[in-house]
Amino acid sequence: MSLRDKYQVIIGLEVHCQLLTNSKAFAPDSTEYGGLPNTQVSVISLAHPGALPKSNKKAVEYSIKIGLACDCEISRYNHYDRKNYFYPDLAKGYQITQDKTPICVGGHVEIKTSAGSKSVKLNRIHMEEDTGKSMHLSEEMDTLVDYNRAGVPLIEIVTEPVIYSSEEAGAYLTEVRKLVRYLEICDGNLEEGSMRCDANVSVMLKGATEFGKKVEVKNMNSIRNVQRAIEHEIDRQIDSIEKGEIITSETRTFDAGTGKTYSLRSKEDLNDYRYFPEPDLQPIIISDEWLNSIKSQMPALPNELFKKFTTNYHLSDYDASVLTDTKEIALFFDLLCSETSNYKSASNWITGPVKSYLNELTLPIEKFPMGVKTLAEIISLIDSNKISHTAAQQTIFPSLLENPSKTALQIAEEKNLLQESNTDLLQGIVEEVLAKNPAKVAEYKAGKKGLLAMFMGEVMKQTKGKADPKVTSALLTEALEK
Repeated sequence: MSLRDKYQVIIGLEVHCQLLTNSKAFAPDSTEYGGLPNTQVSVISLAHPGALPKSNKKAVEYSIKIGLACDCEISRYNHYDRKNYFYPDLAKGYQITQDKTPICVGGHVEIKTSAGSKSVKLNRIHMEEDTGKSMHLSEEMDTLVDYNRAGVPLIEIVTEPVIYSSEEAGAYLTEVRKLVRYLEICDGNLEEGSMRCDANVSVMLKGATEFGKKVEVKNMNSIRNVQRAIEHEIDRQIDSIEKGEIITSETRTFDAGTGKTYSLRSKEDLNDYRYFPEPDLQPIIISDEWLNSIKSQMPALPNELFKKFTTNYHLSDYDASVLTDTKEIALFFDLLCSETSNYKSASNWITGPVKSYLNELTLPIEKFPMGVKTLAEIISLIDSNKISHTAAQQTIFPSLLENPSKTALQIAEEKNLLQESNTDLLQGIVEEVLAKNPAKVAEYKAGKKGLLAMFMGEVMKQTKGKADPKVTSALLTEALEK
């Protein structure tokens, strides 16, 4: 039994998502990523005396959307709070957030792991604003601060401590990123920091009733690094406990280069943020009319499409997962299925040649030159044995990408790729091939059944690859078994 088998791992995740609004949470400054430092600020985002904030309606609606997607209870009465603390990138000396009235309460996110499906319970989702960004330049003693990000609207999604492995944590983050992208409220880009995750990790002996000391890990810029940090932290805490050391409640940072976490500051003393209601912002009341309007704008979500693809289209869980990875691919596939009933073939074309083409040119599906009707026509021609799958994939598909105004049938005719399925004609060619190879026929009848492929090849040579394989195989088998 490994040391890990003695312990229960408890993980809670806090995910911050920057909302895709054009302006900040409480100011008209631009939220565009990549601007020159301190060019997207105003007296409001810097909290100059007399400058009054105004709540961004779109940010509120986006927050409600993620709450609806996670089956949360939407708080009808919302007020903002000031969270007071000093940090160089916090221009105001406080952050506008929600303390007592989070806009979304409870809810859950469905995940899939190697162990099966699981519902991860949420504690809350609340609205707040982002801070600026401290810049530590190499060989510079001073720290510079860029306030462009200060005031960008955020949601913080907080789970209950119900995640028990790094695999579950990775699956949860993957699903949250998928949700915000489907809802088009956040681009989910961990590398650019528009989606950020803090992991609270603790371990305790199995059977214990009290959680171990919680350690918060920050500074992870990919889902894989979140998993790596959690794995390291689990091993570090177990190793410390086994040595008789005391785990301290602290904040640690993750170094992707070493794969280790390092202490930043202690959390033993509870921070006194001195929350109090934000005096410059009125409470927000979510009316039935407003809530119903937002509900009517909700798109099909990943789990809905997953169920549709597995139930209505009879796809495997794996195929459905790949297809629903991005909203645009999922909707393209769904549209394709309105043009063909061969759903498995449609799935194979999307996840195979179509995605290969898009990946090679780094294109979104919206830039794919071929429409669903043309793709469905290719599938129909294969299913009716008019063209071979090889000819379709290697010749017709590439030709249509270059000439999207043509039909698959036109390309097949131009390139002489239509299969010959005339039984009488093929029967004569089969008899001719067998007559030329009496020794091989004798070997086949003596039990060397693998020679069927050789006979197929000879027929294909004579028909220049146009013989219908199914018809040809049936005719050869019938003739050889006489």
